[in-house]
Amino acid sequence: GKEVVIANAVIAILTIGGQQLFSFFTFSCPCHVGQNLIYGLAFLGVPALILLIVGYALNNQTWRLVTGKRSHFEKVTSSNQLLKCKLVCFVLCSVTGRALVAPVTWLAVTLINGSYYVCAMSEYVPVYYYGADPNVTTSERSRILAAFPCSQLVPPELIRARDEVILLLRYQSQVAGWLLIAVVVITVFLSYCLASCFSPLSFLHFRYWSSYVHNEQELFDEATEQHSRLYAMQHVRKFFGFVPGSEKVKEIRIPSLREWQAISGLAFLKRVDQEHYDYSLLHDWALKERANGKYLRIDEDP
Repeated sequence: GKEVVIANAVIAILTIGGQQLFSFFTFSCPCHVGQNLIYGLAFLGVPALILLIVGYALNNQTWRLVTGKRSHFEKVTSSNQLLKCKLVCFVLCSVTGRALVAPVTWLAVTLINGSYYVCAMSEYVPVYYYGADPNVTTSERSRILAAFPCSQLVPPELIRARDEVILLLRYQSQVAGWLLIAVVVITVFLSYCLASCFSPLSFLHFRYWSSYVHNEQELFDEATEQHSRLYAMQHVRKFFGFVPGSEKVKEIRIPSLREWQAISGLAFLKRVDQEHYDYSLLHDWALKERANGKYLRIDEDP
């Protein structure tokens, strides 16, 4: 839908801006044999991996897919197992597609920029691009090539060879970046085409279904907020003796030390029977204890 497209565009723009700032303030090639490759690949791959994990973590479908599924799968019959696996694979592919927006953008932008690739691959340039004495040892040649990304470390007689090497590496990096963009665009387009071809719904029916799902989720969220607030209000009123926000409070309840201790501390979701849970310590107290104890009347005209 349009919201997904806009969200992906915003993510891509933020990733491009972040990559430019990240490169400007933090990237500095070590220009040393054996370190260039590790440093360049780290700047290429690690941020992309982090963005991928963040993309998974920020997608609600990820948590819908994994939360509470262990006990659910134990009850699934063998006849429904295949259908359940197909649904999980479909949702996982959808979540992965959304999560890949930022890391793919990062990789594409960094490859088109070329700085990381030049740093990582400078010492592996074919020897015929090196214009010095052919009798130089392999280790010395690698040391000189590794220094090419840092112009201040290159001897004057190798400036031309250095420029040729940098141009070659930037060419390779930018071609790889544009190929990555082309592959991603074609893959996304074909995926949408295949999904539309195998959809059991017509075009307008699919738009109606999308609108229904969106509206249902909004209404469900509103009902969840109101239901949970009303349910929690009953437990709070039992503990304190009044409803928060009430204008006419005639008396309040004074909880005992034991009751304060009962609702304080840490607690996990507690299962009380086959169908119900206690959501908090206050919830557990309200269902088990009677609201006896000391009450204090409130003067309405202080």
